[in-house]
Amino acid sequence: MQMRNKLLISRRTCLRGMGVALAMPLMETMGWADQPAGAAYKPPVRLGFMYMPHGVIMERFWPTSPSTYLSAPPQILQPLEGVLDQCLVMKGISGVPINPMNGAPHALELSTWLTATLPDSDKRDVVNIAISADQIAANSVGAFTPLPSLELATMPQTHKENQEGLNEAYYSHCSYRGPTQPLPAEINPRAVLKRLFECREKSRADGKSTAPDALDRSMLDLVLGGARDLRGTLSVSDQKKLDEYLDSVRSVERRIAAIQLRQIEASKAAAGVRTASRTFGDSAPIEIRMPEGDKRSEYMQVMCDLNVLAFQTDLTRVSTYIGSTPNGVSYPELGFPDQHHSCTHHNNEIAKLDKVAGINAFNVAQFAYMVKKMHSLREGEGTLLDNCIMMWGSGLEDGNKHGRENLPFIIAGKGGGSLKTGRYLPKVRGNQGDLLGTLLTCAGVPLDRPIGIATRQLTEMIAG
Repeated sequence: MQMRNKLLISRRTCLRGMGVALAMPLMETMGWADQPAGAAYKPPVRLGFMYMPHGVIMERFWPTSPSTYLSAPPQILQPLEGVLDQCLVMKGISGVPINPMNGAPHALELSTWLTATLPDSDKRDVVNIAISADQIAANSVGAFTPLPSLELATMPQTHKENQEGLNEAYYSHCSYRGPTQPLPAEINPRAVLKRLFECREKSRADGKSTAPDALDRSMLDLVLGGARDLRGTLSVSDQKKLDEYLDSVRSVERRIAAIQLRQIEASKAAAGVRTASRTFGDSAPIEIRMPEGDKRSEYMQVMCDLNVLAFQTDLTRVSTYIGSTPNGVSYPELGFPDQHHSCTHHNNEIAKLDKVAGINAFNVAQFAYMVKKMHSLREGEGTLLDNCIMMWGSGLEDGNKHGRENLPFIIAGKGGGSLKTGRYLPKVRGNQGDLLGTLLTCAGVPLDRPIGIATRQLTEMIAG
């Protein structure tokens, strides 16, 4: 689409606004002042990875056939109804063989997920694995954005165990800047929002300095007010895009503030302090904790929204989100206290199978929430999702037997036209290194070597 009435952004204007700034989506009537004359704006491709441990109940994940994939999806894929035509599901992607560390399935399911590499068995007590696919991408495209990559998690990366003598970092990290450098993930949505909205340190009336608040009302109002002043210079289409974006920023801000307010109220109630918003006759408000909060979905959806905003504003083009880790997590929001891991050793007991399938569907539902939001946002000549490659999956096939022959993956988004979605491919023959390498190639990331155990490109995924 050729941009009309281009509003060029000069370097001076950009630098002047960096003191207090909020990233904005690129409008069709905007352009960089140094953009070649007559060049049409083509949105960049973003890469996102979202993880769930312990595999899936296979009979409730894989579609019956390619012909029924869109019309009658299995239980675990049902949350994606409405955007299944934007997704690609493939069966036959194998994981990294873990011999000689067969006794460490949970230490290796996450650490090998984006590396497609087994840790060094001769140096088990220290981290020594490989650079992960997300960081390969970040090294290629990260120079074009304020953040080379964004690493998110639902819970702290502090699990301690000693399967096969492996370093504890392998249990809770999937991003590696290099073979010996695991990247920490941010679990606090407020801290993530700081990256979208940064303000300078301010002074209090008493002269003492205090750290800026990421949700500082006056500063955020000032920036959003300035953005609305811009509205009058935009086309009707861009005005709609701007309004949707500002509404999203405010929505995320309100939801984070509401979570924190409930945490404060619950803490006061636990201490026997009466608050203005409740009486002692009321039930105490639930306390939202991390990572075992009763409303895990609320935290996950806020993180998903922040991921969407980061992509929409081109704050980053690479993200990873560890939705859960293999360390005793439970899902009280689903109506039972059982831990995810213990349920996966189900011995085909129907009650446990139902619980694991419910957990699987819950995690897919959070991915679906993010994918559907991306699909609803216009960008260029299509949607934000059209210009993304979003991968959801697990490092185990089946948590009961710790299988790795058919790892569950869902790919959403067309990658700028490089992927052909709306399909179930039941007979793919490849490994997770092949998959990761193919996705990076589709995103325009050049590879000078295979990723981990990769041997080929999965051409059946690629749009013809």
